[in-house]
Amino acid sequence: MTENVLVRLQQALPGLRPSERRVAEDLLADPTTAAGLTIVELATRNGVSPTTVMRLAQSVGLDGYTRLRLELARAAAGEADRRVAFGVSEGDIDPADGIAEVVRKLAFQEARAVEDTAALLDLAEVEQVVGRIVDAPVVDVYGQASSGLAAQDLQQKLRRIGLLANAWTDAHLALTSAAVLPPGAVAIAFSHSGETEEALSSLRTAAAVGAFTVAVTNFPESPLAQLADAVLTTASRETRYRFGAMSSRMAQLMIVDVIFIGVAQRRPDRVSATLAATFTAVEGRRRPTRSGGAG
Repeated sequence: MTENVLVRLQQALPGLRPSERRVAEDLLADPTTAAGLTIVELATRNGVSPTTVMRLAQSVGLDGYTRLRLELARAAAGEADRRVAFGVSEGDIDPADGIAEVVRKLAFQEARAVEDTAALLDLAEVEQVVGRIVDAPVVDVYGQASSGLAAQDLQQKLRRIGLLANAWTDAHLALTSAAVLPPGAVAIAFSHSGETEEALSSLRTAAAVGAFTVAVTNFPESPLAQLADAVLTTASRETRYRFGAMSSRMAQLMIVDVIFIGVAQRRPDRVSATLAATFTAVEGRRRPTRSGGAG
């Protein structure tokens, strides 16, 4: 479990009761102010009972409200330090922001997503997924919309090092492929929410024929995560202009790179040969530069 209580609160949202979710969203919106409130003040501010606040603290692995306040204060201080480092007054993008401010805030948000994801990754799960892919006769990868971009990126990376991998962004093609996966196959589904029906159906079908299934999602208690043999969790937070599916992209691509490097490290000789072959195959498509080399 990550030490950042804000990430834990974000990931817990789908499974919370409405009253608990209201408090969690308040904490996420303004952790600095919330950290200075008593349990009664926080409960009154959100129209809930102190017991609800206690349940919320326990749902993110804390033993009481005092610990929750301390973790909120620590997380808020860390966020403030990071904003100073990126030269932004707040992380969210305002409609009045100029391009320079937008660039700084996007850099802040994307760096935060990558760093939080790195801190959250279960390394034992990563090792297991990498090992299964190395030995797999085929890897099926599923993703819709922006998650489809991550699926396609993983496919092309695995193919460049000689593995048979397919990325399916069409729901029907994904299902028909999943239904005929051979023994030892690996099926990986990308879904920020973990509730995308196409991802669920594809992974469920792959599991039914015995494939090793992997979920890449922002919510470790989501239906997709519950279905999978292994879960690789992203950590991204929504802002005004960066909704969940959008903000998760960088975190998903980081996991793609982690998988790719892990697989490549286990087969260095073959990787060198296949990378050289794929480079040679496309080299002739590059426009020559004025110096005579490929551009």
